[in-house]
Amino acid sequence: MEGFLYQATIYLTAAVIAVPIAARLGLGSVLGYLAAGILIGPVLHLVGHETHSLQHFAEFGVVMMLFLIGLELEPRALWDMRGKLLGLGGLQVLLTMFAVMGAGMAFGLNWNSALAIGMILALSSTAIVLQSLSEKGLMQTQGGRSAFAVLLTQDIAVIPMIAFLPLLAISALATAQPDGSLVVAAPDTAREAASLVDGLPGWGVTLVTLGAVAVIILAGIYLIGPVFRFIHSAHLPEMYTALSLAIVIGIASLMNLVGLSPALGTFLAGVVLANSEFRHELESDIQPFKGLLLGLFFITVGAGIDFDSFLGDPFTIVGIAVGLMALKGVILFGLGLIFKLRRRNLMLFTLSLAQAGEFGFVLISFSSQLEVLPTALADKVLLAITLTMLLTPLFFIFFDIISRKMIEAGDDREAEAFEDEGPVIIAGVGRFGQIVNRMVQNSGFKTVILDHDMEMIEVMRRFGFKGYFGDPTRPDILHAAGLDKARVLVAAMDNPEAVTKLVTYARAQRPELHIIARAYDRTHVYRLYQAGADDIVRETFDSSLRAGRYVLENVGLSEFEAAEAQKIFFHHDRMTVRELAELWDPAIPTSRNADYIARAKELEKDLETALLARLGDTPHDS
Repeated sequence: MEGFLYQATIYLTAAVIAVPIAARLGLGSVLGYLAAGILIGPVLHLVGHETHSLQHFAEFGVVMMLFLIGLELEPRALWDMRGKLLGLGGLQVLLTMFAVMGAGMAFGLNWNSALAIGMILALSSTAIVLQSLSEKGLMQTQGGRSAFAVLLTQDIAVIPMIAFLPLLAISALATAQPDGSLVVAAPDTAREAASLVDGLPGWGVTLVTLGAVAVIILAGIYLIGPVFRFIHSAHLPEMYTALSLAIVIGIASLMNLVGLSPALGTFLAGVVLANSEFRHELESDIQPFKGLLLGLFFITVGAGIDFDSFLGDPFTIVGIAVGLMALKGVILFGLGLIFKLRRRNLMLFTLSLAQAGEFGFVLISFSSQLEVLPTALADKVLLAITLTMLLTPLFFIFFDIISRKMIEAGDDREAEAFEDEGPVIIAGVGRFGQIVNRMVQNSGFKTVILDHDMEMIEVMRRFGFKGYFGDPTRPDILHAAGLDKARVLVAAMDNPEAVTKLVTYARAQRPELHIIARAYDRTHVYRLYQAGADDIVRETFDSSLRAGRYVLENVGLSEFEAAEAQKIFFHHDRMTVRELAELWDPAIPTSRNADYIARAKELEKDLETALLARLGDTPHDS
């Protein structure tokens, strides 16, 4: 136990120190994590042999990341990407695989070893690329979306690669079973856990695989909702986190049992749940774990570098790394041109995917067990993969520099292909928020509705209005709902303190955002002015004005005169509130604020004068 706590302290301390420094220097968090790993591993030797076993655990961060990405993609959006998935992604994998294979054979490798290395090096780093794209706000550019499509195709391609590698084994013996299945025996090959597809014929493997996918889809559609509602009845926030983790871990376990990629399975589940009202709650609960596990993964990559082996043959390892990145860069550049990427998008696409990836670690280990790759060659390729991953954050920095220079030089004629501007966010969908939402949506504008009341969200959905369950005052849920892209935020919750908290946070995060806030009373109006709201609506003000107009109409004024009185009162009150807000002091009760009271009396007298001047000096009797 003491050893575990010691190691945890070392890893966390290294991350806490190195990552903020790297971020302040503009190097990005990924490079900070890698530098922290190098420092505590090869340099100071504070961690040792446990790094590789810890890396397998940390790879779960990639699984969580694919789940979160799936939550951002509706099935229709995934279908719209089919061209890039099959065309751009498929061509990248095949062309890179055979190009690397040809280069390997040119250097004297057997065809099977060369093909294995081609499959391994055709993959890029999902973890580093997506993390860097997200940090730099490049995910929604044309180049970023194209890179994501290729990465998703690569994750899918891992499955047939793992199935094909045993066929390349030098000493593998294939024996036919009575049921028609093939069992391939390879030296030193051991599985950590039993698989549901072991010994099954081809058609059986297919059925089991399709069944697992069907289970994920059906559970996402019919099971997650009732379970979330059951958890909601307990009113324990930690249960949401527990359920979110259970969903991801359970799907990953099921994928392992049927021999599929856990990352692919969780991505599929995320896509299924993309339209769910629980999407933002899931996203906010999983996000912290994803970030920590990805950071841990990057640290283990840095800590696992064997500098002794590197110094033993540095030219070969550097040659493999540089040659790979150059070869992949040429292929990516050509494909980018074919698929109409230009200028900064083409540069981003090429530079971001030129490295090898974390799945290469898995495939190299598997290939070594099968004796497809000699141990010495496998070690060199492993170091080359790590070196390419270390260089990738530097490539992103290089892209930033070149991109800025292109913009300064006016060479940015091709506008970035961003998605539509962010929607209107309506936080709180009670009797106040519902009317706002109906008016905005029926006028042809998209809204994102957030509310912490599960029953209200379900009622809205039954009437055809999509809403999402989550606490609008939580920063993580706000950002997941699109705060960074939104043009208007409507704070319409029933709780005045929650409205003020939301307005304060949103204004600090987005100074240019237009914020419309619901106020409980005049004192709340003053607080919201200080918090930074643009438009403030007292929840009963307009209805009270209308009631006052009806009174005037029935005590002697004409409809026109009553409407004029209403208009004068409305404009005067707005002016009064703004002026009294300057005198209001939250530390002094309003009833004891002498300056406030004196000015309020003067303004009230001004209102009476304005009304009598407009309507006449003679009072109207009933």
